Amino acid sequence: MGKRKTQRKNATMLDSDDDNSSVSSSSTTRSDRMSVSASEEVEFNKDSLLDEAVDALYEKRGSTREKALAVIIEAFNSNLQQGQQFVERKFATLLHQCLNSIKKGSSKEISLASHTIGLLALTVGPGDNAREILEESMIPLSQAFKSGSDPSKTASLLECMAVITFVGGDDPEDTEKSMQIIWQVVHPKLGSNVVAVKPSAAVITAVVSAWSFLLTTMDGWRLSPKLWQESITYLSSLLDKDDRSVRIAAGEALAVIFEMGSLEKFAAETKGSSDGSVSEGNKSKEGFSYIQGLKGKILNQVRDLSVEAGGKGSAKKDLNNQRNLFKDVLEFLEVPYYCPSFRELIVLRTFMLTVILMLLGLL
Repeated sequence: MGKRKTQRKNATMLDSDDDNSSVSSSSTTRSDRMSVSASEEVEFNKDSLLDEAVDALYEKRGSTREKALAVIIEAFNSNLQQGQQFVERKFATLLHQCLNSIKKGSSKEISLASHTIGLLALTVGPGDNAREILEESMIPLSQAFKSGSDPSKTASLLECMAVITFVGGDDPEDTEKSMQIIWQVVHPKLGSNVVAVKPSAAVITAVVSAWSFLLTTMDGWRLSPKLWQESITYLSSLLDKDDRSVRIAAGEALAVIFEMGSLEKFAAETKGSSDGSVSEGNKSKEGFSYIQGLKGKILNQVRDLSVEAGGKGSAKKDLNNQRNLFKDVLEFLEVPYYCPSFRELIVLRTFMLTVILMLLGLL
């Protein structure tokens, strides 16, 4: 009973929508505390503000929970050491309340909760807590992908999935399972009563970027061919899309696949190779010819994109980024030992660095 009263008191502090004048004076004082800039005289209050924000995550009003999550994110971004100390005390509570927000919240609340879980994983680092985050979050995140199609929400969920897998995944099976969940956002398993929803360019870009980042952490020989057949054909089709960010993301993913030397695991089987109509002796020959043909097609696509004159896409900066990327990919495909590791390039200049900087409030 006492805890519930405390939560209600904290919710009043976070809820700016209440116009009751009798509450206004007390809530204004607390609200001022939430927005006071960091200084030595308020350092003592910061822990209590975080405690109040966590308590407010129990409230029924969604706007109150959204404000509480924003306060927690800001606190983590402004003082990482304080965040680490706070997590030591409130790890389980914060994780489970964020997961509740993902299960029942608005798109905005889901985005904020995903952001918070990503920060939580980065704060605790590899270990038992990170493993718990991954295990507890897998089902709620998977279900959240299926509820609504808001691009911003979906992008936040994808970033969260990639980060918690990177930090908390102990073995390749964990990573490949997350990659499957991510891939199904654009290639869902459809039942008889399920209608496919065409994903937006922003969602496709986020999916391919998150998927290819996790792919950089895998050894090619550990990948299951049954899971990823036809993925390279899909990625090749994305190189012809009008949206430049989609083309760049697909190019990065293809570069990683080629570097891994596991092209056959991502390509569909040739017709007849799995139904017994082709002999074992000819199967490898047909498979090799198919792979070489697919590689040749992609090589031509990459060559065209490396010298594109414009007209496809929008900003000049994006056009330059595309040209530079596909020039690197082209050089790698033509002279594999010429270029540096694309796995390192993906991590350094694309998805993961961007996500971490965003989570830490540096972008």
